[in-house]
Amino acid sequence: MERTGNAPPDDLPVAMVAEGPHGPVIHDINRAAGLAGVQRGARVTDMKALLPDLRIEYADIVGDRRAMEQLMFWVRRWCPWSVQDGVDGLVLDTTGSDHLWGGEAKMLADMEAQFSMLGLTAQIALAPTWGAAWALARYGTVRSICPEGEIPQKLSALSVDALRLNNGTVTLLRRLGLKTIGALADVPRLSLTRRFVKAKLNENPVIRLDQAMGHTAEPVSSPDAAPSFRAHARLPEPIMDPTPFLPDLCADLCDQMEAQGYGCRRLLLTVYHTDGDTHRIEVAMSVHSRDPDHLLYLFRDKLEAINPGYGFDLITLDAAQTEQMEVVQAQLEGGTDEAVDLSRLTDRLTARFGTRAVTRPALRESHIPERAQNWVAALGDTLERTKTTAPDRPIRLLYTPEEVRVLYAVPKGPPVQFIWRRQTHKITRYAGPERIAPEWWHDKPGTRLRDYFKVEDHRGRRFWLYREGLHGDGRGGDPRWFVHGMFA
Repeated sequence: MERTGNAPPDDLPVAMVAEGPHGPVIHDINRAAGLAGVQRGARVTDMKALLPDLRIEYADIVGDRRAMEQLMFWVRRWCPWSVQDGVDGLVLDTTGSDHLWGGEAKMLADMEAQFSMLGLTAQIALAPTWGAAWALARYGTVRSICPEGEIPQKLSALSVDALRLNNGTVTLLRRLGLKTIGALADVPRLSLTRRFVKAKLNENPVIRLDQAMGHTAEPVSSPDAAPSFRAHARLPEPIMDPTPFLPDLCADLCDQMEAQGYGCRRLLLTVYHTDGDTHRIEVAMSVHSRDPDHLLYLFRDKLEAINPGYGFDLITLDAAQTEQMEVVQAQLEGGTDEAVDLSRLTDRLTARFGTRAVTRPALRESHIPERAQNWVAALGDTLERTKTTAPDRPIRLLYTPEEVRVLYAVPKGPPVQFIWRRQTHKITRYAGPERIAPEWWHDKPGTRLRDYFKVEDHRGRRFWLYREGLHGDGRGGDPRWFVHGMFA
């Protein structure tokens, strides 16, 4: 699916880009880019060389995943069962539901209209099997409908790519002259079975063909929506202050979550005024919790912001973001050590001073040391963290590397001594170099590479130095030396 808020023309090739191990790669493409030969997983530079007019947009992978999870439940307005199909698809089991919409064609038309109102374009197909619907949606005509018993005819002319096979298997089938599903279906089954007997699911055309034709069952295993938790207090007469009712609301909400093994990350307190107005207060936590005392504390000093007006007669407390929560025993005799609960301290500081005042370091995918982390809000999403493979980095990294004067015996070797902050450091031991090349997709042309050395001076202090550039590299004068960090 593709957002169409500022949608490019249908004939303009567009690719979504994500960071790969060696630079940006193609994460996803539109139909025009696919027809032009752009491939998912390929390097951006290679595809730009193939297609200079290719438009590049950066993908929000985490945001797309959340949007698809929400859409999976949103589409249940047409049927009771739905499931995600990869990163860009949804499968709906509409058996017995189409008559509620006036037939299959009108139901698909309504789907297109509703998706369009969300700013999304969708390729929709209806078929008796999951595999056939997948093939027709991606390789068939617009709004395809395949009646029962017509699957072989509808799929016959489609490419073998429509069988949900990996690239290696598709390439092999094409080399064998089997370019369409019809040609593959005409091959004797025994020959295909012998050739792919040990192949995995996405490598086995026999299983994929059986699934598409309906010979092998592929039911929709529809996940349940996350449970919702709400506590409320209906008051016999209007009041001006919700504080006396909040402890019972927190206790009630936590009992509900504990009964189903959940904790919450966000709470929403809503008061309903007698004149029809509402007022909301939201608090957040760094980790999921169902401790009523902790949740109650987060509303401290926030209730004063409520304008009582003519009073309110209904108070609700909703768990706006919930997660399954495991019970952890931190002590042998049971219970936990509350004195070292950093997450609760983070929650309370954030509730008092605001989200911008409390931050934490977050790792990022970059081999340039100063780009390997940045500071984000402490209550930000802690589920998606990019791992870094940087080895043995110093415990303290200078915010800005500081230039030093060095003496060295060999131009490409480590320094013998260096002067930093008016002090001379004679090097007794060293390790390195570790070469770090510029990130060409971020850095300006002409940026010089770095050679890092771990050194120890005559007083036992350990530093992380790097040489910027090489003699005769054509990117400037003599190499420069910098201190970037200190080890313990």
